[in-house]
Amino acid sequence: MEEAKKISIRMNGLDYEVPLGITILEAAQEAGIRIPTLCHLDLHDLKMVNQTASCRVCMVESPGRDTLVPACVTKVHEGMEIRTDSLKAITARRMAVELLLSNHPNECFTCPKNLQCELQALAAELGVREIRWEGERMDYPKDISSDAIVKDSNKCIYCRRCETMCNEVQTCGILSGISRGFNAFVGPAFNIPMVESSCTYCGQCVAVCPTAALTEINHSDKVWEALNDPDKHVVVQTAPAIRVAIGELFGMEPGTIVTGKLVSALKRMGFDEVFDTDFGADLTIMEEASELIHRIESNKTLPILTSCCPAWVKFIEQQFPELLEIPSTCKSPHIMFGTIVKTYYAQKNNIDPDNIVVVSIMPCIAKKAEAKRPELTKDEHNNVDIVVTTRELGAMIKEAGIDFNSLPDEEYDKPLGETTGASVIFGTTGGVIEAAVRTAYEWITGEQLGNVEFEQLRGSDGLRKASVNIAGKEIKIGIASGLGNARELLEEIRDGKNEYHAIEIMACPGGCIGGGGQPYHHGNYEIVKKRQQALYQEDRNKKIRKSHENSEILKLYKEFLGKPYGEMAHELLHTHFEERERI
Repeated sequence: MEEAKKISIRMNGLDYEVPLGITILEAAQEAGIRIPTLCHLDLHDLKMVNQTASCRVCMVESPGRDTLVPACVTKVHEGMEIRTDSLKAITARRMAVELLLSNHPNECFTCPKNLQCELQALAAELGVREIRWEGERMDYPKDISSDAIVKDSNKCIYCRRCETMCNEVQTCGILSGISRGFNAFVGPAFNIPMVESSCTYCGQCVAVCPTAALTEINHSDKVWEALNDPDKHVVVQTAPAIRVAIGELFGMEPGTIVTGKLVSALKRMGFDEVFDTDFGADLTIMEEASELIHRIESNKTLPILTSCCPAWVKFIEQQFPELLEIPSTCKSPHIMFGTIVKTYYAQKNNIDPDNIVVVSIMPCIAKKAEAKRPELTKDEHNNVDIVVTTRELGAMIKEAGIDFNSLPDEEYDKPLGETTGASVIFGTTGGVIEAAVRTAYEWITGEQLGNVEFEQLRGSDGLRKASVNIAGKEIKIGIASGLGNARELLEEIRDGKNEYHAIEIMACPGGCIGGGGQPYHHGNYEIVKKRQQALYQEDRNKKIRKSHENSEILKLYKEFLGKPYGEMAHELLHTHFEERERI
């Protein structure tokens, strides 16, 4: 690859050689010079940059020009002089932040993003100690219409990061600029309630919002209420992606595996039983692999699409209703798990299901809305009662005064806590289909896999294609993470351009490890990659690495469910999808 032509510039009195065609901001980053930004967001791994230049925080001085220029969109040129540290530039920067604060709610103490707000951090960095322009402020009602996302337009600074994420990366087209000037904010068209829009609740807008204009609906109070109700038996389950991310909230390095400490913390919080959603993932593979084999052998509708991700399920229901016959009918792992708790577990322990509260700890905001879907209930009971995100759980652990870092490692409770390596990798892109292939291969061939790791299914690219040879038959597989990539894959299927046997889709870039409810990574996908590698390590640490070898899963089928993909399994573990209006 030909190296970019170098040009000479002068920045803050020092000479630098930088590539032609880059911006002042990029040149400063190469030189190790910090220029504060707010609206700018470089999603390098997603090949996307939010470059609206709307916040005007990155203003710099270029001698010879009459006005300051925004560093994020202004390209360097040969001989260019730049001052990032002049009084004029610093004053303009501070004034831009002061003006944003003048139209911002003064409620940092109670804000969901207190101490995690980029506007708050920037005000501190720039030494803003007072708001000199007190006056009228936006006054929009808070939108809490959905079961997943809160939209507080009064905290919108019009950076439009969420718009880039929703429209360019996820291609959902829900968010756009509304109104003009002082009253401008970002929201659904005509500012309709979020619940009436075609939002998938993937939460990627929440993940990149610098303030609390977009946050998740907080359900931690409901959890505390249940834990303090002596008449309730409270069961908690934790998704695979939690164990490699929650440590970040306690100062640990990204990718630190804290499974034992996570269990220990939950037991100290007062949960009656602490289980692993990985059990539900192993159960999902038993059903999904059976469904895949059934479709291949009976020449039924192919490809089969994994249906573990609720955001992508809502996406296909609204955007590709003509393809609704191809997703697997399996419920997602945490819903399957909740179903088993309210039936098998309740019967075994002689507990009235009405007195059981199932709490899911999820990396995903969409799981909150999924738990309320009427088709996922049984006998008018929610299979999962409360969903909290990784961030919510981290806050609850701190609220309880638990010193997470010094906790001993403890084991999940049995019998619904026994899991395999296959279930652990559900948390990353490619993991669900790899887990399914491990089981499908042995069931079809009758042979034991020597190496259970299918490297061709792994990676961090948002769109991947691979094949696996099973009994002389080439099984073609497509993998997409991020809804924009899912759209490309689904369009290929719809238009008959590619013939696959199986497809895995996850709404969030990188999979659940990059979920909208995970610790904020601020667009740094190296953090997401470290979480991914940690899940693969956790898989390798497991004694059993194939779902169909989980002894407790086999016992569940023998005692309760019957055979995989059988009548009872269909009644409890499968669902249906329906076309939803696209707005």
